[in-house]
Formats: sequence, C-alpha cells, structure tokens
Amino acid sequence: MALNATIKEHPYAHLIDTLPDGIKFYNPRKLGDPRYDKLPLSVRILLEAAIRNCDGFYTKDEDVQNILDWQQQQEKAEVPFSPARVLLQDFTGIPAMVDLAAMRDAVAKHGVDPDLVNPKCPTDLIVDHSLQIDYSKCAIQNAPNPGGGDSSNQSQPPPPRSTAVRPPSRGGSHCGGQRGSCSKAACSDPPASSGRPTSVQQIENTPLLCPFHLQPVSEVETALKNQEMELQRNKERLHFFKWCSKVFKNVNVVPPDVGAVHQVNLEYLSRVVQVSDGLIYPDSVVGTDSHTTMINGLGILGWGVGGIESEAVMLGQPVSLTLPQVVGCKLVGSINPLATSIDIVLGITKHLRQAGISGKFVEFFGPGVSQLSAPDRTTIANMCPEYNATVSFFPVDHVTLKHFKKTNFTDEKLELLESYMKAVNLFRSYEESSEDPQFSEVIEINLSSMVPHVSGPKRPQDRVAVSSMKDDFQSCLNEKVGFKGFHISKEKQDVRIPFLHGGQEYQLAHGSVVIAAVISCTNNCNPSVMLTAGLMAKKAVEAGLVVKPYIRTSLAPGSGMVTHYLNASGVLPYFNQLGFEVIGYGCATCVGNMAPLPEAVVDAIKKGDLVACGVLSGNRHFEGRLCDCVRANYLASPPLVVAYAIAGTVGIDFEKEPLGWTSDGKEVYLRDIWPSREEVQQTEEDTVISAIFKDLRRRMEKGNTFWNKIECPDSLVFPWDHKSTYIRSPPFFSKLSKDVPPPQSIENAHALLFLGDKVTTDHISPAGSISRVSAAAKYLQSKRLTPREFNSYGARRGNDAVMTRGTFASIKLHNRFIGKPGPKTLHIPSGQTLDVFEAADRYQRDGTPLIILAGKDYGSGNSRDWVAKGPYLLGVRAVIAESFEKLHKSQLVGMGIMPLQFVAGQNAETLELSGKERFSVALPESLRPRQQLTVRTSKGTSFSVRALFDSEVDVIFFQHGGLLRYVARTVVENGPAAAATGEQQPTSI
Repeated sequence: MALNATIKEHPYAHLIDTLPDGIKFYNPRKLGDPRYDKLPLSVRILLEAAIRNCDGFYTKDEDVQNILDWQQQQEKAEVPFSPARVLLQDFTGIPAMVDLAAMRDAVAKHGVDPDLVNPKCPTDLIVDHSLQIDYSKCAIQNAPNPGGGDSSNQSQPPPPRSTAVRPPSRGGSHCGGQRGSCSKAACSDPPASSGRPTSVQQIENTPLLCPFHLQPVSEVETALKNQEMELQRNKERLHFFKWCSKVFKNVNVVPPDVGAVHQVNLEYLSRVVQVSDGLIYPDSVVGTDSHTTMINGLGILGWGVGGIESEAVMLGQPVSLTLPQVVGCKLVGSINPLATSIDIVLGITKHLRQAGISGKFVEFFGPGVSQLSAPDRTTIANMCPEYNATVSFFPVDHVTLKHFKKTNFTDEKLELLESYMKAVNLFRSYEESSEDPQFSEVIEINLSSMVPHVSGPKRPQDRVAVSSMKDDFQSCLNEKVGFKGFHISKEKQDVRIPFLHGGQEYQLAHGSVVIAAVISCTNNCNPSVMLTAGLMAKKAVEAGLVVKPYIRTSLAPGSGMVTHYLNASGVLPYFNQLGFEVIGYGCATCVGNMAPLPEAVVDAIKKGDLVACGVLSGNRHFEGRLCDCVRANYLASPPLVVAYAIAGTVGIDFEKEPLGWTSDGKEVYLRDIWPSREEVQQTEEDTVISAIFKDLRRRMEKGNTFWNKIECPDSLVFPWDHKSTYIRSPPFFSKLSKDVPPPQSIENAHALLFLGDKVTTDHISPAGSISRVSAAAKYLQSKRLTPREFNSYGARRGNDAVMTRGTFASIKLHNRFIGKPGPKTLHIPSGQTLDVFEAADRYQRDGTPLIILAGKDYGSGNSRDWVAKGPYLLGVRAVIAESFEKLHKSQLVGMGIMPLQFVAGQNAETLELSGKERFSVALPESLRPRQQLTVRTSKGTSFSVRALFDSEVDVIFFQHGGLLRYVARTVVENGPAAAATGEQQPTSI
C-alpha cells in the first residue's frame, strides 16, 4: 500500500510531519501534550512505535494513551511494542525460517503465490553458532621467555633493552608458512625500520604480524580447516539458509565467518533510525541473542526474547509488555584520571546491582554521561544481566554521532539522523538539566568515586585502592601470615640486597617488582585499556624513563587483533623499548608458564627473605602461582602494570613520589605520562573502531568463500529432502481450510500428564543432548544414525520429528502418574507406562484429544521455541493449571492451545481429581477474553476454569488454530494485501 494512502487512513495522520529533505515522520510532539517531553526517552520510543503502528487490531488508541500516561500507568497497563527489526542467530533462526518455508507450501496448495509469504518485520539472521573447534594449533604456545633472550638459554639474564623499534632477529629465512605460524629456525632478519608507524595508520592496511618478529604472516590454515568442517557438518542447514537469503524478502542472512551475532548487530546492523517507503522512525530490535542489550548503548532500544516470540514479531505481532518502571541513573562528577574504562564499567555495574532494579528499564542522564565513549556505553548496556535490568538505555548525543562518523555513516546520513532525532526530541544534551525527563526513581552515581584498584597480594578478591597501595603493602609486611599478611619483623623490613645483572649493580627490597606482565584477555580485553598502556609507554619513553632490565616483562595479547591495533596506533614500538615485547598468544604468566627469573635475582630474594612482587593484568595470581620465590602478586590494569614496572616497586605513592627522572634531572610523575581519556578515545576511534567497521563491511560485501560456493534452487518453495534428519517441513498447516472453523469443543479428553508446581520450560522442551534411550534416539536410530551422530535437541530444532519426541523428555520431569522423575507417563486405556511421545502417539491414532493437568507457575523459565509447538504436535488441546508464567501462556495461545486456570481456591487436589478421568470442555460460538468455562469429568463432576485469553487478538488466534495458521489463512484470503506480505526493506542509515 502506498505511503500516502496509508497515512490518510491512519488514526494519527494528523501527526505526520516532514523533514527539510522531504522525508515524512510521525511527530508525537504535535500531540501538544506536555507529558511527552517529560517521558523518559526510552518510553518515547515505545510511544512513537505505538502511534506509527496503531491499526485498531494489534495496537489500539488506548495503548497510545496508556504510554503517554506512563507516569500513572507504569507497572499497570499492558502495551504492545512493534520493534523495527528482529535479530536471529542460526540456532533460533532455523525453526522460524522452517515455519515460513512450510507456510509457503500451504498457501501454494490453495493456488496462492507463495512469494507473498515473507516476514512482515525486517529480519537479520546471523549464522554464527555453527562453528566448532575441530582443529587448533598455537604454534607459539611454547613461546620464548617473556623477558627476551633465546629459549635455549632461559636461565641466563635477558640482554640489555634494545632501543630498536623492532625486536632483534632470531635467525632464519622467513615468517609464515602453511599454518600461518612463524618458524624461528627459518626466519630472516627484519628490515630496518623507517621509524614508528604514524598515528593515522589504519588497521585494515596493516598486515597480520608474526608475534616474534612483527613481520607479515600468511592466513592461518587452522581457521580454514575449521570452516571446512563447519560446512560439512552443517551443510543441510547452510543450504537451507542460502535458499532463504535468495527467496525471502525482508530477510538478510549474514553468512558464517563474518562475526558473532551481537558484534555484527553492534558494528554493522545498527541503524539508529530507519527509512522505509519515505517514512523515517527510530531503530529498535528484539533478538534471540543474550547480548542484544548492548545496542542500547548506541541509543537503539532493544532486548532479548525467545525464539517463538521473535517468530511472532517476524509475522507482525507486537511484543506485549507491562509498562516498565524507568530508573534514571544520573552520572555526575569527573572520572579519576587513573581510572580505566573497566574501572568505570564495573563500578557502575556494582552500584546498579545493589539498587534492586530487576525487570526495570534503566536510562542514563546527567553531565557525567558525556565522559563515556560509545564502547563504554555498550559495555555497560551489555552488563544488564548482571543487575537484572531489562535495558540500560543511553539516548543519542554528540558522542553517539561522533562514533557513527567513524563507522558506516556518511555525513548526509548523520545529518538526517540528527535532524530527525531533534525533531522528535530524542536527542540529548546531557549537560542541559532542563532536558532531564521524569523517572520512576533516580540513582545518582559519582564517577569521581570510582578510583583505580589493584587486587592482592594473594587473592583476587582482596582489592586495594592504588592511592592506598604503599600503606597497604606495609601493613601486609606487618600482619601475621594469612590471606594478606607475611609477618616480616620490623628490623628486617628495610633490608636491601645488592646484586649484579648484566655487569651493573642493582638492589632489591621488600615490594620490588620482578615480574610485570601485560595481558589483554578476560577483564582487560577492552581496547581502551591496552591503548592507555601503549600511549603511556610512548610518553614514558619520550620522557627518558626505563624499566630495570632484571624485571621479567612481557606482553601477551589476547589475540592477533590486539597486536594489530597496537601496531596500527603506533604504540607497539614503545612497549618494546620498555621491554614489553609480544611473547605470543596463549595463557602464559597467569598460569605460571614463564621462564625462570635470573639466578642473581632469585639469590637476592632468598638471601634477604624478600617479599618480591609480580604485577600482571590477568585474572589469577595466587601466592607463588607466577614463581615460587615471588610471594606477593597483584592484578592491575595494563597501564598500571607498566607504571609499577617503571617504578620498580609497589611501595610507591604515585601522587607524591615520582616514577623517575628525565635526563636533565626533572621529576616525572605518573600523572605526567598518563594519557587523558580524550586522547585514548580519539586513538581508539581513529585506529580501532573505524578499522573494525571497515573490515566488517568488507567481509559482508565479499562474503564467505564456502558460503558463496553453496548452490541452492531458485524455486519459491523449498525442495524438502525427506531423508534429512535436521530439516523437515512441520505439519503446522495440515488440513488448512480457507474458512475459519467453528470453535471445537473438547470431548472426552485424557490427561497426557498430571504435573505439580514449577514445571519449567526445561521440563517441557529440553535443549541438551539426546539420551540414547529416548524416543528421539529411537527415531534417529531408525534413520541409521549412531549415538555419536545424534547431536543435541538444540541443533535439531529444525526437525519437528525430533523435537516432538523431545517434548517432556526431561529426566527431571515429575509426573504424578509415575511417582518418580523421568520422561514417562501412563497410557490410561492400557495401563502401560510409556515414553510421553509414544503415549501421545497412541492417543492420536485413536482420535483421543489430550489435556495436561498442572499446578502453579506452569511454563516458568527461559523461553524455548518448542515449549508450545511440541505439546501442540503431541495433540494437547488445553492445559489446566493453577497459574501460568505470563510469557508461556501467550505461547500456548499462539499455538492454538487453551490455557485454562482453576478458579481461586481450587486445584486438582481440592477437586479430588485422579487425572485418570476423561475431561470435556464445551466452547461457546462467541468466545470472549477471560471467559469462565465449565469442565465436566467422566465421574459426573464438574468445575469452573477461566480461559486466559487476554484480548480479542488472543481469541482470534485461538479460533484460527494459532498465529501461524492465522497468518497463512490471511494470505490465502487476501492475497497481495495479506498480513505476512513482506514490506519494503527499510533503508539503513
């Protein structure tokens, strides 16, 4: 339907406004309601979506009014939300796309063009859950000793630090080889450096470097072998996905080996605003990936949902949610100059975890927000599960625009984005308190209170503020031996032991640093902390500071990409000059995999019974773990590792004592060489962010070699392989009539299961491995598969025959018919104990309808694709329970199963039900939401239940036999105007 025709018929057509470039939009500000500008910005996005999608069916005028009245309706009103797009990973994407393919078959049988069946909501499907590690080889696992020097002479002290930009050669003819590794015995001297790389050098123009010699190496063959195995193992699924990418409109399939779903979403699919058919509106997303919440850091509202909910959104059904409370998180104060991004993220997370904000929206505001970079914000948003918030939303501001300027946004797109966001009052200036909305409550966090810490000296949970480090170490010397104490007598605390190293005399004392390891894994994988260390190393070298040569220094990047961006940003040579040379990629210092300390150092430590120290940016450092003669070990951020290495001791107050002196005797303090946050963020944006985005765009445009070679048919319907055990056409559309059938009462149904309280989705639809004695195993064995080839229920969720047999197959299922846990039930007519599937199959062959009896909280737990589909295919017509988990109740309705609730005060026990009765439920022709019905039993008794249909929409879905059949029937009835007809793909900007 044309935009102008749609607008004329729209109940909020009077809100249409036009941007200077002619693009139209719904402008909630034209409501003239002062409440709009007081709404949290996340709620304004909910309101705009309700206005734009108000159709009188899914979204009604009262929904718009409830959102506008958020202050009074929060935690009361149920409202719909139609996100702009859906994000799927391949495990959850496969059942959704299989259903759509089967729907095409169904409408084609009615003589309707199958090309009309497409997702209504734009959908991105990222194939990222297929890769397994079949091959792995770290050619540098046994790396040279971290302090430099040849591995054949590790007991000798390292040579003096070289001032060369690149480390010295170790002999040989070349770097590289078939496995992409470096053969030290065959490696030539590196060419003379022409100086350090310029700061504008980009990662995408920098070759992957050999970790030993920083010379270009070939692509790693291991990755290619794993990709080849991925293709072979998942060829059926990949073949199907390739077909989907060709025939479905509104579906974008991202092939394997491009990136993880949350990273692709963050780095490539993020739109902030969408333009479709001349209409612009905010980007928003629901996704089946647990990291979907990261996107809120960029001003895009989004959260995670289950597979069946995402499929409903794909078909045009909005997400239903209770209007949430929105907690305003006000950030004030200035960030401590020595605090890293990790310090800030973990500090904010700690505050929010203590605030009790489960299930709420969190929205950030206040002058402190502007100090957080886009990566900082997305990391905080990603931590939602840590403090149980639904989203942590950062409205768009100038920092967001600056970030997108470095990614895939042109100046024209940025201008359009800014113009629209300001027109609908979705753009924030955090310094302007007059723009602050009203929140349910406000939590204030002072960023200046987040000071840098180290952990130690014996346990990672013992945190010490850097400002207190000198005093804390002194107290550790005094304390009795325990979790922190070393019990060094007063007269021995000031001892200094001289020793010779490299022909020069040095001294060791308590607190002397003898190990300093910069590691960029786990909690230090954020590029900003490594760049902070690198920029600090640069300034230290320029100031003439050095690290004493006896300190065992090392740099162990978590991946080749870290070496890549350190080199591109121009800081890697300065790491080298301080002795922090790249030693390889793998767990080394953290697990004690390091070369012995120089003998002279070890002798001095033993002679003075010294508490020598190791400092590393890893995540484990128990006493003696690094080296048996190093008793005190501290975890610190990468820049603090460099700082303590330069200082040579942990017994230093960085505020009052200098790290060292320049050549002309001037004192140099840590504050003099610590880079500003602005400097770090600018370097990160210039050399890391832009390069990552360009590389991802290149991968997207180039595609995957294996993916590109996959051939698939051009047919509009999928050619199902009846031999496949991974993908089958599900029978959801069998006997689909064009007309809606009259309500089908339940007559003389048997209870398939008699369950108690707290039946979870894990009980209903297990996701783990397939037991060798299960009904699913018997099916797979009949297809000549061995147990090794069974795989898991999750991997086979595109096959209804496996998933139906897996329904209620949990070994922890408590069925009162059996009396002990297990996936069994009683086939009442025969009195036999059978697998749940086998019993259901017998009932269906006899034409007997089924119900399930349950207690409280039926269907609690994580959402699963098959928790409603499985019971439907088992023949279950209704579930009678004391209460239902809200989401699962909606899933049952969506599959045409009635959720029936005992009236208050009644349950199976009070009604003296054995479960072996036969049950009948008469349905009136005009079924209404929450109507009370009567259940009659074969014993001659009856009891009342309430049909938990919350709306007319629920009733319509049930009458059609579920959402899938409703959509298919709509396509058959309406043809080109059908509800599932794919609309124009929005333009990403």
